[in-house]
Amino acid sequence: MYKPLPNYLTVRNSKIEGLGLFATQIIQKGTDLGISHIPDEDYENDYIRTPLGGFLNHSNNPNVIKMDEVDPDTLSAMGRLHLIAMRDIMDGEEITVKYTLYDVGS
Repeated sequence: MYKPLPNYLTVRNSKIEGLGLFATQIIQKGTDLGISHIPDEDYENDYIRTPLGGFLNHSNNPNVIKMDEVDPDTLSAMGRLHLIAMRDIMDGEEITVKYTLYDVGS
């Protein structure tokens, strides 16, 4: 059965903007939530957003960071961006990231 999000995440209305990603249980610091963006020059900003990336909202004080996936054999960046928890995220808390691929206001 296809599940676009991990069991510990859901999509619901956000106080920041539209819909957002929310934790349904405590997520520990360092957890890899999965791939949020996949490189593809045919799309805006040269990335396809996965369900994780499609519902992320911006924060200047985010709880996750985008990290480039590294090929274990060559140690070179692969361009697929993963979301990594920068601190423990509480049940019910919105998952936020500092936008670096898109234009946002301050």
